[in-house]
Amino acid sequence: MNHTGTSKVWDTRKRGRQRRLERAASLGLRPRITQEQITQLLQTVIEPGDRVCLEGNNQKQADFLADSLAACDPQQLHHLHMVQSVLALPSHLDLFENGIASRLDFSFSGPQGGRLARLVQDKQIEIGAIHTYLELFGRYFTDLTPNVCLIAAQAADAAGNLYTGPNTEDTPAIVEATAFRSGIVIAQVNERVDTLPRVDIPADWVDFTVVAPHPNYIEPLFTRDPAQITEVQILMAMMAIKGIYAEYGVQRLNHGIGFDTAAIELLLPTYATELGLKGKICTHWALNPHPTLIPAIESGCVQSIHSFGSEVGMENYIAARSDVFFTGRDGSMRSNRALSQTAGLYACDMFIGSTLQIDLAGNSSTATTGRITGFGGAPNMGSDPHGRRHASAAWLKAGRQAGGPDAIRGRKLVVQTVETFREHMTPVFVEELDAWQLKAAMDAELPPIMIYGDDVTHIVTEEGIANLLLCRSAEERAQAIRGVAGFTPVGMARDGRMVENLRDRGVVRRPEDLGIDPRLATRDLLAARSVKDLVRWSGDLYTPPSRFRNW
Repeated sequence: MNHTGTSKVWDTRKRGRQRRLERAASLGLRPRITQEQITQLLQTVIEPGDRVCLEGNNQKQADFLADSLAACDPQQLHHLHMVQSVLALPSHLDLFENGIASRLDFSFSGPQGGRLARLVQDKQIEIGAIHTYLELFGRYFTDLTPNVCLIAAQAADAAGNLYTGPNTEDTPAIVEATAFRSGIVIAQVNERVDTLPRVDIPADWVDFTVVAPHPNYIEPLFTRDPAQITEVQILMAMMAIKGIYAEYGVQRLNHGIGFDTAAIELLLPTYATELGLKGKICTHWALNPHPTLIPAIESGCVQSIHSFGSEVGMENYIAARSDVFFTGRDGSMRSNRALSQTAGLYACDMFIGSTLQIDLAGNSSTATTGRITGFGGAPNMGSDPHGRRHASAAWLKAGRQAGGPDAIRGRKLVVQTVETFREHMTPVFVEELDAWQLKAAMDAELPPIMIYGDDVTHIVTEEGIANLLLCRSAEERAQAIRGVAGFTPVGMARDGRMVENLRDRGVVRRPEDLGIDPRLATRDLLAARSVKDLVRWSGDLYTPPSRFRNW
């Protein structure tokens, strides 16, 4: 059959892109935009109902573009569908309060979590879904492709090529999805230069660039002051190292954000090394350049780190440690959130992180009725990927504990490390997650659970370790969780006899069962006890942000 006479039009997106660019050109808006022209440009190339990806990352923010979009006229721009990794800035939510945007698909909200929860309760925002990072990136290339993306870069050259510096983060995924489906790409840059150190985004993927009035905001999200680490966290770190890292021989891993995991990092050159574990655990990482990992790197405990993003003040240290970090010929790191998430999902043997609530099935969530912080990459890191096909000692041991000696596949270790009470004496362990109330408030199909209980293998608290791989039933699993829930209502409802039986089997282990004297869990064990100590360990290469300097 001859179809050459078909009237079907196959380039509507391309025509739409051309129409937007022609409107901009008719107003004298050229590829090199001035700050004064940015609002006019946004109102010209963005159309009501568009899907707009605003680069709000874990750290790097297209803040000038975010502020400019929030300042647009809601009579001209409205009902935008925002798709972005992180809601980090007030302007990200101003878009909804100002009537410019109405729908949101995102991953993490961090400091805007409380405000987001209020907007959801007040029905001022429609949430499509709270995604994992990889899930959201994947949807950029399927059903959530942006019509327009607003990104941030360190520099642009005369041709419009972009250099992203160490905080490449989400930029490649955002730009590629937009540029190769006839979308519009607008970049704010810190400066224009004649020659870039390297080209991260080629000019023919970018439509407009504007030099922002100030360098784009970067959040030092992964900096933890060792002075804030408590002895309880040190005890938990000792148990994790001896009871999980050592027993499984964990070499490839990811750490979540927090003082719990910072304590582990600072015990690697001391406690872990004294146990003879140097070179046997924690050698290969998918991890942001945590400053608290400097002593472990300097002590030779770490062989490689691939990063999701960078960290403010770590640039010179990273450039001087190219054997460890992934750096370019110019010495700067090129992070990549999508690739590092993939490494965390399929190449790491363990994820350890924290949460706000855990129920009796082991489900955990950071979305509560008063604070919707979202998930970020935790569900990718904290899941057991059934697509994995290569073996390692840790993966095999976990799989055989769960499925028996003849198990044909292994298991990723997924550890939740929490103190039994969080701030204001709010219990972490609950009979039911707030996620079920949020499901109703959001009119969602699913409760916003961060890590599903059937993926969690261990829970570490100040009371001990619950190894959920060894549980034979749902009842045993619930009692193992109650057994480490301390004096929370959930913990107080434990069946004492059953918990002791689980302890006899090694399902629940107290510090003394691991040969750990809690009296020895002191700050003397930390390789660094202050940010200044981290600077010394780095040979003065680490230059922490001013808010972390007290000397």
